[in-house]
Amino acid sequence: MSTAVSERADNDEAHTEADRVRAAEVKRLEKREGWKRRIPILPALLYTIVVTQIPFLFTLFYSLTDWRIDKPEPRQFIGVDNYTGLVDDRFFRQAGWVSVQITVMAVVLSLVVGTGLALLLDRKFFGQGFLRTLLITPFLVMPVVAGFVWKSQMFNSTFGVLNWVLEQLGFESIEFATRYPMASVVTVLVWQWSPFMMLIVLAGLQGQDTSVLEAARVDGATTFGIFRQITLPQLRPYLELGTLLGTIYLVQVYDHIEVIAGGLPAAKNLPYYIAQRSIGGGNVFGLASAYSIVVVIISIILANIGLRVLSNLLEDNS
Repeated sequence: MSTAVSERADNDEAHTEADRVRAAEVKRLEKREGWKRRIPILPALLYTIVVTQIPFLFTLFYSLTDWRIDKPEPRQFIGVDNYTGLVDDRFFRQAGWVSVQITVMAVVLSLVVGTGLALLLDRKFFGQGFLRTLLITPFLVMPVVAGFVWKSQMFNSTFGVLNWVLEQLGFESIEFATRYPMASVVTVLVWQWSPFMMLIVLAGLQGQDTSVLEAARVDGATTFGIFRQITLPQLRPYLELGTLLGTIYLVQVYDHIEVIAGGLPAAKNLPYYIAQRSIGGGNVFGLASAYSIVVVIISIILANIGLRVLSNLLEDNS
């Protein structure tokens, strides 16, 4: 009896060892296959590292120096003095507050308008594809072009469309870009980014289970009740994704500020302020580099949050 038990134990141990060897071999083959799949993208990965990370490392080094290109003196290493000086720079704080206002208003309004457009397009009607293409067009316009078009054709006090409407209603013309620079910039950003939000929300709407919606209608639920209790909870991941991606991109807006507001303090955000301190005439490249690093860190944090939301969204739909 003891012999049989001993043999069975030896067999189990042999099977266990064989399973370990087999699992290790499978893991090794999977790792080799993974590297084979990565080899074709290695050139692109190396190129991306060279054109992004090397300049970032140089910027990080410059942020630790006192470097002014308008002085013949060599760069001096000053450590984190540029970063500690951020607290006392009221213009940096003001630009940061302007960035927050522009980003929040543009993202929220774009999301609201985009959601409304998505709800209108989430139905069958003649010319749906053509109308959808027209609505997407503003997002494809270059930011500089969009800024020039709105400043010259919409906001202009002499022949702008908005002022023509005001004159027809009996009001005086207004130089919007000068009197309301932040509102003007936000208006153009909403016009450009609403189509982006519309596409994200529309993807969520078209992924709904129509049988659930039909059942709710049969049970007597109103259209608003269906939207509030069924559609809106299902759209939450898409709304979060649109908010995060919009924030990541809109916090870096520069073109619209330059073209529409021309550097007016009421619309001077962080990217514009940093450009002024460096290539715009300030020539304080060390301090401007520190400012840039701070903005990059904030953008990386937001990007990681956006990627997590996107990953969870894809996992839920898989």
